[in-house]
Amino acid sequence: MARRSFDIKAQPGFAFLALFTFAVLYLPIVTLVAYAFNGSESLTSWGGFSLRWFGDAAANQAVQDAAWRSLIIALSAAIVATAAATMAAIATTRTAPYRGLGAKYAFINLPLMVPEIVTAVALLIVFARIKVWTGYSGLGYLILAHTAFCIPFAYLPIRARLEGMDTALERAAADLYATPWNVFRRVTLPLLRPGIIAGFMLAFVISLDDVVITEFVKSGGQDTLPTYMLGQLRRTVTPEVNAIATAFLALSILLVTTFFFINRKKT
Repeated sequence: MARRSFDIKAQPGFAFLALFTFAVLYLPIVTLVAYAFNGSESLTSWGGFSLRWFGDAAANQAVQDAAWRSLIIALSAAIVATAAATMAAIATTRTAPYRGLGAKYAFINLPLMVPEIVTAVALLIVFARIKVWTGYSGLGYLILAHTAFCIPFAYLPIRARLEGMDTALERAAADLYATPWNVFRRVTLPLLRPGIIAGFMLAFVISLDDVVITEFVKSGGQDTLPTYMLGQLRRTVTPEVNAIATAFLALSILLVTTFFFINRKKT
């Protein structure tokens, strides 16, 4: 008798469980997006379709300052993290296996495995001491903290791209007396570009959305958009916060979708 293959989708209750899971995950988000377009100030009654709250949020000086601060931090952290991740990925893939290579992988990916609150507390302690020594309390600490946290997120797609690349072209260039720098600049880097872009975009999204590390490291007057929203929610939920969250969601979906298609690109 032929053995029947196991199909999870054919199991009783699977469809209901899947639909219930999706409802729990996405119904709150759909509700938030819907009420971002609510013309009423009430969060419980529908007052007609309106873009009022998006306009109010865009005209709010505190929101503008927090948004620009978030973009500056996210861009700076993503650029530095991607550069560091690219060097780390090349150093750990374009080499023969050796003892300790696995430990290096684990060290680079450590921020992914350690609870974010632990990283945040550790950064708070270190930066607090540095602030006392230097008297400096600018955005540099937030940029450094976000960079450290984003490196493994940028490293993973870049390393995956390198591991999927055929090294024949690099070896051929070396056989034709190209210097290591020329091999990297003219062969490796063009082939690696989709991975670098994907890593940059992922690091940018992670930095832009971060709350825990930012909340612990920031000084007074250094709210990013997520921490500004958190502060508003501690007072009261307003339709303006719904609008900001919806804009954040749209930007994140756009960037993650672009990251997905870039990372799918084959050589």
